[in-house]
Amino acid sequence: MTESNPWLTNQRQGSNLADVLERVLDKGLVIAGDIKVCLLDIELLTVKIRLLVASVDKARQMGIDWWEHDPSLSSRSQRQLAADQLATDQLAASQAATQAANQAASQAATQAATQAATQAATQAANQAAQDHAAKEVQS
Repeated sequence: MTESNPWLTNQRQGSNLADVLERVLDKGLVIAGDIKVCLLDIELLTVKIRLLVASVDKARQMGIDWWEHDPSLSSRSQRQLAADQLATDQLAASQAATQAANQAASQAATQAATQAATQAATQAANQAAQDHAAKEVQS
């Protein structure tokens, strides 16, 4: 009797598995299914399953690259998120500084207008008092 070599059998299965995996990743594999839970013809729950198994290159060819933009999966997205937060903080600080400057300018303008009005009123009152005194001296 001839005995089969277990090493050859495992090697052949390994290469077959590798071939299948390579083909799946190269071509892509889509698995789709729906699970519905009903009670007395009333749908309680629906789960839609859509699974795509493909290599990263194949996924990019199909226009799928969500992992590059997910902050929890991509360091590039984390850096972009940090840069966006920094820009937001800088914008908020700039807006606060602009608002404070506008408020200070408004207060300064109000003070200047008040001082000018007070001086004008004082001069007018002084002039009126001088005119009145001059009329009394003439009378």
